[in-house]
Amino acid sequence: MVRKPAVAGRFYPGDRTRLDAEVRSYFDEGASRTKSIGVVSPHAGYVYSGQVAGRVFSRVEIPGRVVVMGPNHRGVGERAAVMSEGAWETPLGEVSLDVGLAQKLSAAFPLVTEDARAHSQEHSLEVQVPFLQAIRSDILLTPIALGGLSMDQCLEFGDALAEVIDGLGEDVLMVASSDMTHYEPDTDARARDCEVIDLMLALDPEGVFRIVREKGITMCGVLPVTVMLAAARKLGATQADLVDYMTSGDVSGDYSSVVGYAGVIIR
Repeated sequence: MVRKPAVAGRFYPGDRTRLDAEVRSYFDEGASRTKSIGVVSPHAGYVYSGQVAGRVFSRVEIPGRVVVMGPNHRGVGERAAVMSEGAWETPLGEVSLDVGLAQKLSAAFPLVTEDARAHSQEHSLEVQVPFLQAIRSDILLTPIALGGLSMDQCLEFGDALAEVIDGLGEDVLMVASSDMTHYEPDTDARARDCEVIDLMLALDPEGVFRIVREKGITMCGVLPVTVMLAAARKLGATQADLVDYMTSGDVSGDYSSVVGYAGVIIR
């Protein structure tokens, strides 16, 4: 099975040459790459969030295996839907899926279920892949779309993911795909997002989940971020750095109703 791109030509260029050039234009050429456990990267159209995503991926080494987790915006399919066989295609080529890692993860956390339906039109994971391909074309990808999980389930999933990664005996990068506050005035969005970012930087998955739920913060990727932070904490993470934050208003000039984008690296 080859998953064809769902948002090429809309969220990012559908032409190989144009896409490669645009992705590379967002990289900070002078930045040094370091080994990292996980990242938070946004998933809007590249014109809005590409700068933040590019600055994140400019600063991390991309190992041979990458787990990308994102929100299931449409609510189609299983709550923790993985694809493990075949490949994902973008205009930059095909990326093979990591059947071995996915099988181990399903065994460790049975809610992880093979389900291609959840991925067929989901953009939150797809838009991360060209950034990874531009750096390293031979990765094995494990894409997981999340929806409807409780905090306890996110924490349990994070622990299971950490155990699987630790048992592999090789480096794995976790990518949590998330935009921040949606469609609020810029000043309000920045204030609300700052509260969540502070908890990310404190490596506090429970805090992130609770503040988003209790304050009604419209951060779409709270589940993947919670899972990633829980796994990173168990894998021994000691540091989190905010690489960049901006809102759609910084691009459009309209600050009356914006979406926030944060880039964070966990080591």
